[in-house]
Amino acid sequence: MTTPPPQPVAPLPGFHLYDTTLRDGSQQEGLTLSVTDKLAVARHLDELGVTYIEGGWPGAVPRDTAFFARAATELELHHARLAAFGATRKAGIPVEADPQVAALVDSGAPTITLVAKSDLRHVTGALRTTGEENLAMVRDTVAHLVRLGREVIVDAEHFFDGFLHDADYTTEVLVAAHRAGAAVLVLCDTNGGMLPHQVGEIIEDLRSRLGAAGVPDARLGVHTHNDTGCAVANAIAAVRSGITHVQGCVNGYGERTGNADLVTLMADLQLKMGMELVPAETFAETTRIAHAIGEIVNMPVTPRAPYVGASAFAHKAGLHASAIRVDPDLYQHADPRAVGNDMRMIISDMAGRASIELKGRELGFDLTGEPELLSALATTVKEREAIGYSYEAADASFELLLLDQLGQVPSYSQVESWRATSQLGRDGTLETEATVKLVADGSGPHQRKVAIAEGNGPVNALDRALREALRGRYPEVDEFELRDFKVRILDAQHGTDATTRVLVRTSGRGLEFQTVGVGPNIIEASWEAIFDAYTYGLYKSGV
Repeated sequence: MTTPPPQPVAPLPGFHLYDTTLRDGSQQEGLTLSVTDKLAVARHLDELGVTYIEGGWPGAVPRDTAFFARAATELELHHARLAAFGATRKAGIPVEADPQVAALVDSGAPTITLVAKSDLRHVTGALRTTGEENLAMVRDTVAHLVRLGREVIVDAEHFFDGFLHDADYTTEVLVAAHRAGAAVLVLCDTNGGMLPHQVGEIIEDLRSRLGAAGVPDARLGVHTHNDTGCAVANAIAAVRSGITHVQGCVNGYGERTGNADLVTLMADLQLKMGMELVPAETFAETTRIAHAIGEIVNMPVTPRAPYVGASAFAHKAGLHASAIRVDPDLYQHADPRAVGNDMRMIISDMAGRASIELKGRELGFDLTGEPELLSALATTVKEREAIGYSYEAADASFELLLLDQLGQVPSYSQVESWRATSQLGRDGTLETEATVKLVADGSGPHQRKVAIAEGNGPVNALDRALREALRGRYPEVDEFELRDFKVRILDAQHGTDATTRVLVRTSGRGLEFQTVGVGPNIIEASWEAIFDAYTYGLYKSGV
């Protein structure tokens, strides 16, 4: 009895969002994903609502082979379809005997994405075979996988460059793939050298050629790289030309300058072009998911990333603030809430009364009808920034400044003195010690405390000594941790006598905030930033 062939995987309907972060994105310099990382990222991509998740190249990369093996039992996808990436059969080898093709089948992925040479120069130069044999390699591999019940997507590598070199041959490759059963033909700007007008013109020419070849219904996709800074723009140009399948990477990860940023592309298509790709409630998770993936791959979202960056809807100029107070849409191209982001005001020496009022509202203070207070705060900010302070990334320090102007700044201790010393020990090691003398405020009698602590450098020693001095009255300080420490030398022309700015990031008790300190040296600046960090942390904890 003959075994019937497996039922083919039906192509997915609608517009395709194809994510290749786990394969093409991982080729970015400095980005390495474990199998566990890949599984975690895949789950987030599924949450984002993408249509396909390309898991990697099984058989060629051991980690990718392991990913597909674990995905079979550990990865439950609700929206996306998993795709395995690989190449057409090798020249001169029957497709049934090619181990790389067999590995694609063994991956269990319902969709196989094949990279096929479409530039004749690469066929003869890289594959070292003939144009006819390359066409046979494409036909054989696609037809073989379709017979086995797999959906096949063909990535036409170097399509745009190849089309400009020899449009007839490049078109032949696509026609061969389509006739063999490929569900999508993806036009790849592998070198990333195209511009939007070229993309549109080439796709229009290609459609005419496909029609003449008798395959006008071929579904086309696009895969763009960002070497000209136009990856997203090129993908949009392709969509405007009728493309219904776009490939990219979350946060623009990828080799060299990266792939098309799928997050930006999704937002442009949904918010600007009116394409309902994912439900509004899913779309509102975009910022959270983009940042979550950034943390997993250890490549955080850049603050200036469109839509989801921390600065995407941040306003600094006082003129902007005045208009935003009337109508936020006057200086925002989209509603940040649509992607799960938020507008925020940046306080700097550009700040006017409107900026201060909006920032106060953001922090929970209603300063409406307080023109004198707003003017005083604006003046104070400008004066302090003139001597080196920066409140752009130090909201905690600005809130303490605001509380001070309101006469509500909390006082948890009165510092008598502090010092930090370093000396070279007899064994050649550097010994650092700090002493803090203070009187702790609070309910009950004041407590004078002298704390001495050693540390890994004077700043660490001061942090430990201050924590020890406060601990008796305020044990909550043990729940705070200094997570980041940044130093900026401001007037470097003064050499070692330059003004120093220190930014400290602290977390604990469900909070994360930054404080700033400025001084004639790193020790004084650090002390101010650390002292303010504990003051702010205790205040926000309700102590």
